Amino acid sequence: MRHGHGGRLDSRAVTTSESRPVKLRMAENSLFAILLRQRWWVSASIAVAIGLVATALLPAQWRIAGALSGFPFAVIAAMAAWRGRHTPSDNRVAQVDAAVRAMAWPAFADLLEQAFRRDGHEVRRLNGGGADFELQRKGKTLLVSARRWKSARTGLEPLRELQAAREKADAAALYIGLGEISEPAATFSAQNRIAFWQARELAESLRGVTLPPPRG
Repeated sequence: MRHGHGGRLDSRAVTTSESRPVKLRMAENSLFAILLRQRWWVSASIAVAIGLVATALLPAQWRIAGALSGFPFAVIAAMAAWRGRHTPSDNRVAQVDAAVRAMAWPAFADLLEQAFRRDGHEVRRLNGGGADFELQRKGKTLLVSARRWKSARTGLEPLRELQAAREKADAAALYIGLGEISEPAATFSAQNRIAFWQARELAESLRGVTLPPPRG
């Protein structure tokens, strides 16, 4: 995911005493945040290392306390594992990338609709106008542009069309494209909060969906 929503297409918020939604965000470069973005075994390894060092170097009366100082890293490892349970492997990303590049639009559209419906969205297909799908879930609308998914490079034109459609519909926006994102397009999407799905986000969204066999 490059901008906006990730593959799951949802957001979480808490509410203050005045019922104003407030999103909680940790410091992006804090140790906790950095480790959560890593594989779970990174934090688990740190926890084990602290335990081994404490056992080897500390006096006997302090070994248990020293070993327990690695417990927060064990918690981070568990959280990272839970958060990454749907994270696709590099092989799966490559498999999805190759499979969808080989598809014609009708087959790719059917695959996307299957994934959207599995995740609880009501799906309506659109005929042009900057978007290809309208998704409804929990009272919120998301417009999806995906027809140019095989373009080698994403420029401003399709994003401007999607932006115009989402403004008219008062909806969120998602663009799906496997190619490189031009710098102007990346800036435009960030300014207008247009989410991007590329190969990795598609692989996450298509988890459990049967892909067609590769062409011989």
